[in-house]
Amino acid sequence: MNIELFIAKRIFSDKLTKKRISKPIVGIAVFGIALGLAVMILSVAIMIGFKTEISNKVIGFGSHIQIVNYDSNRSFETIPIDKNHKLFSDIDNLKGVKHIQQFATKAGIIKTKTDIQGIVLKGIGNEFDWSFFKEYLIKGEVFQINDSIKSNNILISKYISSTLKLNVGDKIAIYFIQQPPRIRIFKISGIYETSLAEFDEKFALIDIAHIQKLNNWSKNQISGYEIQLENFNNLDAINTEIQDIVNFYLTPNGSHLKTLSIKEKYPQMFDWLNLIDLNVWVLLSLILMVAGFNMVSGLLILILERTNMIGILKALGSNNWSIRKIFIYQSTFLISKGLFWGNIFGLLICFIQYKFHLISLDPESYYLDAVPISINIIHILALNFGTLFITVFMLIVPSYIISKISPEKTIKYS
Repeated sequence: MNIELFIAKRIFSDKLTKKRISKPIVGIAVFGIALGLAVMILSVAIMIGFKTEISNKVIGFGSHIQIVNYDSNRSFETIPIDKNHKLFSDIDNLKGVKHIQQFATKAGIIKTKTDIQGIVLKGIGNEFDWSFFKEYLIKGEVFQINDSIKSNNILISKYISSTLKLNVGDKIAIYFIQQPPRIRIFKISGIYETSLAEFDEKFALIDIAHIQKLNNWSKNQISGYEIQLENFNNLDAINTEIQDIVNFYLTPNGSHLKTLSIKEKYPQMFDWLNLIDLNVWVLLSLILMVAGFNMVSGLLILILERTNMIGILKALGSNNWSIRKIFIYQSTFLISKGLFWGNIFGLLICFIQYKFHLISLDPESYYLDAVPISINIIHILALNFGTLFITVFMLIVPSYIISKISPEKTIKYS
């Protein structure tokens, strides 16, 4: 039988304990643990939600990985590659690859009666995955692409629509600066809004056949392939696998292909998102320190209140470590109580924000219109066990004060 645990349980459940002077102080310590855990749950949920939402939006425009001509630069005027069905099949069969699609890009200028606006046209084929743009579609509808008939529809952003005073069903003229200069007329089929200004200000979607015609490419030539993965965490590993595959393929003119991950294409965006991790780690560390010191104060009060009991136990032959374990067990019960209420409050607030979006954001500054929430059970368990372990560990040294208590003096003056 664990005598120390038995005594700790009796003390914790003793109704007389609630009448002692330590009650408000211990209550504050437990409240500190609960508040700290609730804030940590919120911080991690918001951090993961923010990173997930922004990452998904960036990936929605460019997929996880692109395969392009090795000589292509960062310009939207790309060097074409030929469609390669074997390459397509080899990559599509890789474990972790969700979808692969062709694309082409070309810069142009929209001109209305009163305004002009630079734009990047992204040409897509009939296998294009519309799920991302359907999620952020606010007007109209996406258009269908047929290999036999070229579509003149275009999907533009709300930013471009508002700037140029355009709406669904309107026809727009897009000019292309090349030799000779060319113009194409498109009909707006839908309007999307992602609140990611860097992309909303630039991109519009059209049939890839238009870009092939404008660039004097054959129907077999494209800017490259876009590859969507099942899990973003596998990006680097799968990118290496795909790179190993494309190294064996050459274009008809003898040039090589290369892979470009979304992290490599937009490094500033993902570097900024990685800074959020550091901020959250600093916040979690500070909260744990405050909660730990609150619990240390509560433990010292509990020990001082029980000096008489400590003296009697020592007189009966208990050693210092045995008595210290009694108070560490008792503190663990109190910490667990704080963790319980911390989980209740933290998860409740997360649920309310996730469901009702009570806390809004400025999309121009944060790329989102509301504070995002993402709950992961593994993160919640890690926060609970981490908080419990660290705070209990911090109590081991303060409990050493028990060894300084003399049984003769405590029993004499009790």
